[in-house]
Formats: sequence, structure tokens, C-alpha cells
Amino acid sequence: MPSPATGGRPRILVTGGTGFVGSAVLRVLRERCRALTAASRPEIRVLTRRPLPPELVAAGVVEVRGDLADPATLRGACDDVSTVLHLAAQVGGDAGRCVAVNERGTEALLHRAAAAGVGRLVYLSTTGVYGSGVHRGAGEDDLPMAPVSATSRSRAAAEVAVRESGGIVLRPHLVYGPGDTWFVPTVLGLFDRVPAWIDGGAARASLVRVEDLGAVGAALALGAGAGAGGGVFHVNHPEPVSVRTLVTSICARLGRPAPRDDLPARRHRELTRRALPGLTDHQFELLAEDHYYESSRIWRWTGVPAGAGFAAHVAEAADWYGRATAPAPAADTASLARTSRPR
Repeated sequence: MPSPATGGRPRILVTGGTGFVGSAVLRVLRERCRALTAASRPEIRVLTRRPLPPELVAAGVVEVRGDLADPATLRGACDDVSTVLHLAAQVGGDAGRCVAVNERGTEALLHRAAAAGVGRLVYLSTTGVYGSGVHRGAGEDDLPMAPVSATSRSRAAAEVAVRESGGIVLRPHLVYGPGDTWFVPTVLGLFDRVPAWIDGGAARASLVRVEDLGAVGAALALGAGAGAGGGVFHVNHPEPVSVRTLVTSICARLGRPAPRDDLPARRHRELTRRALPGLTDHQFELLAEDHYYESSRIWRWTGVPAGAGFAAHVAEAADWYGRATAPAPAADTASLARTSRPR
């Protein structure tokens, strides 16, 4: 995988390398690179708006200053690069910022990559591009893109550009593990404030451990599937997990009470609108309805093991979540529980 421009040492450019997923990709990538000979070991570059953490610089990671929201700063970022792992995204915020970073920034990066002769571009997207609805075992070509949020609309637009350029698109669903400040903390916060299962907690979801997602990104950076072109891949553990299993497992590890009551989804949503006004209807649907996806292709294509699944890794995840989350006051949850039973 030599640099197309120089024929010398391969170079990998990573965007979003200090984020939740990007940090995991870099950890795995650096570990795998240590096993390579000096001549074949890629130089790892990270596109960043701020100085990289000292430990990354000390490990030989090269800082490349640039901002996806300012295309002019991307000039030269892809020079002598063989592979781009585009893991950065604007999640939340106003629609204009999402378009600037996710859509226009990706288009600008693709332009620079094409001009520099980059051989492979991998883009981290999300199953959020499918929008609302019950999703049971859908493959990558089974659902149309119908995003409902500014974030997902802009990422869907970025996907189109990446696919048209021959790049690879990765669509994880819900990512868990050390560093997660959104998925599990949001779930625990919801059930703290409305301590009742949603239709028994039966909804099933696709999950992927961040380290396993990182292993897929690292494998693609190092040439897995070379010569097979681009495509779209779900990146989740093949076995979905029920919301009840997810919550009871983590609560047991953290010594927190799991919900005891049960409510129909409509009644639960009425209460969560009051208790968590920032939670969108779509986010609630992710816990109330099935959202799991056929996800076997990526593991075969890259040769990366899918891993043991959530049950085997809940302990390491719980250690992080115990430090990153705090239960809501007991009086608040008890009061809400008394008023939330159906009449």
C-alpha cells in the first residue's frame, strides 16, 4: 500500500482521530502497525483543528492542521496519502453547521483526495440515515435513506458523495464502550427519570463495541478488502440486544436499580417529553421499537472477528459508565414512578 504519489512509505490520514470512535481506531491501528516492519509501517496523520495530545505526538502520529468547515485549510492535507479514514462528524447543533462540516467538508476532502491520488477513502456514517420506522434485520440495500435530523441529513448527503467517488461507507447503529458520552448515558438517564420499561423493554437494537468498530477501521486502513472497490457496510455485532438486557446488565454492574414498572410506549413517551424535553421522538423510538440490521458482510470482508458481543464486554463498559454517569435523585424517580402507572 505505497503512497501513490511517491511510491514510498504508505501514509494514512485520519479525520476525527481524537473523538470517541476515532480514538479507538487510532489505538488499534497503532497496535497493528507496531507488528509491521519499519519499511512497511504506515505514517499516521491526524487532521485536527487543535494540537494533538502529547502522547499521540510522542507515539509518532503526525499532526495536520485543518478544519472541515473551512475547505481552504484542507489544501495539502491529502498529499502523499494512500488512505483517508474520514471519521469526523458534526453531531447535533444547528443545521448550517451540520451542512458545513458533514456535507461541504466531506465534499472538499473528497476533492483534495482525488487531486492527490488517494487510493482509498473510508467514511464513517450511521444507520440514522434510514430515519424512523421499525427495522428488523435489514441489509445494506434494503432500506431507503430517509433521515429526519439535520445531522443525519447532512451525513446522508456526504454518503452520496463518498459512494459516487468509489469510497467505502460504514454504518454502525449504537456504539458503546469507554468514551461513550451519549448512547448509554442517555438510556440510563431516561430510565432514571421515567423508571418503567417501554413495552417490557422488548425492543432489540444492533450494538457494536467501539474497539471492534476501531478494528474494522484499522483493517480497512491497512488494506483489508483491497481491490474490491467501495460499498456500504453495516458495522454491528451480528446478534441484536434487547433494551431490557442492556439496561439490566449495566444497572446490575453499577449497583443501580433497574426499572420495575412497565408502560405502553405512548404513555412512556408522554412522560419522557416532560422529564427529558431534549429527547427527540426518533431517539425515543430507538428504545421503543426494533432497530437491528444484518451486519455479517463487513466481518467477512475485512477478516476481523465480530467479537463476543455485549454480554461478554458489559463489565469493561460498566466500569466506564460508572464513572461517566450519575443516577437522578431517588426522590424524583420515586415520585415519577407513583404517577406514571397507567390508569
